[in-house]
Amino acid sequence: MAYVAVKGGEQAIQNAEALLQAMRRGDRNLPELSLEQIKQQLALAVNRVMAEGSLYDEDLAALAIKQSWGDLVEAIFLLRAYRTTLPRLYYSKPLDTEKMQVQRRISSIFKDVPGGQKLGATYDYIHRLLDFKLAAEDNEYQPPQKPIAVNSNSVTPRSIDTLDKEQLIQSEDVRQSKREPFDLTRQSLTTPTDRDARLQNLTRADEGFLLGLAYSTQRGYGKNHPFAGEIRVGEVEVIIEPEELGFEIAIADIQVTEVQMVNQFKGSKELPPQFTRGYGLTFGYNERKAMSMALVDRALRAKEFGEEMEGVAQDEEFVLYHSDNVEAQGFVQHLKLPHYIDFQAELNLVRQMRKESNN
Repeated sequence: MAYVAVKGGEQAIQNAEALLQAMRRGDRNLPELSLEQIKQQLALAVNRVMAEGSLYDEDLAALAIKQSWGDLVEAIFLLRAYRTTLPRLYYSKPLDTEKMQVQRRISSIFKDVPGGQKLGATYDYIHRLLDFKLAAEDNEYQPPQKPIAVNSNSVTPRSIDTLDKEQLIQSEDVRQSKREPFDLTRQSLTTPTDRDARLQNLTRADEGFLLGLAYSTQRGYGKNHPFAGEIRVGEVEVIIEPEELGFEIAIADIQVTEVQMVNQFKGSKELPPQFTRGYGLTFGYNERKAMSMALVDRALRAKEFGEEMEGVAQDEEFVLYHSDNVEAQGFVQHLKLPHYIDFQAELNLVRQMRKESNN
């Protein structure tokens, strides 16, 4: 396709940008939003931008949200573009989520789990009704009756480990793998690919796209009948091992959400009947995204388990190449740019075809 460069109208373009900045700022009689307010009071938006922008930095994510006028996809674009300018100094060790400082942890498959269920902060058990008290300027929230207990850095066993001990669920011990994991930020994605590349793609994929795909698998387009084996939210240590030091050091604590879905599998010629897993991990408190990721991850393992391909969520090429909202918005929004030559060519073609059809 031919593209036409935008020429002339420089003053109009500058005015359009100035108008955008003015509209983004809003009424100047009102206080301007600070980055700290965005971080504290729009934390879920910040978490999404960090996850899909592939950069854990709350300040930069808040800045991107402010700059983008609240358009989260545009904010993700800004954050990811900035990320490409940063030097890569070290590679971190795999996160040990068993040592997570748990803030929230639930399982829908067992009532009693080692370590207990921790509801944490959630909308799951409240009515979806507008709270008009929040519109009051002097509104004060009611703190919890007791301080929220957070685990120390001890191991919190996963609830589905019980199934693993009985060999009722497909075993996964990625720590035994000697192969370097795929790095989507430095390697071009090709299909077919391995699960590590798929998971990287899914963890920064558009949340709405993944949610729709996940829902489709539950409606019969992918043979998913899942249970939430475990959902946990909390802080984990980021550890590096600099060559100049020769030992591991912890450089940060970051918040992540980890989800493991459990699916029934009737077995095949090679594998006995058992449960199988879908996995999701994202930056921040981001349960809906992590759950959707886990459902789609399991759908994409259809070939691995010898299952029939019945839904679009099982199509690796379709899912991986259409899930990135940065790439998707570029292709969609470029349609607003001048395409005069393209359209004139098609216009002449249609006129010629109409002329021929009338003869």
